[in-house]
Amino acid sequence: MSGTPFPDNKPQGCNNCIHYYITHDADFRYGCRALDFKSQRPPFVTVLEASGQRCQFFQKKS
Repeated sequence: MSGTPFPDNKPQGCNNCIHYYITHDADFRYGCRALDFKSQRPPFVTVLEASGQRCQFFQKKS
């Protein structure tokens, strides 16, 4: 094992996920419909910090 949490060294971002949206809330700009929360940072960062894993709800936009 290389010591990195992801084999390709690249966590996926939210921009390409169908659940991701930008809110109208100036304090919490980024939202995730799958996890039902808003954040000051892109949701994948919060998920990665909390669980140490990639978001399990990521679904690529078509």
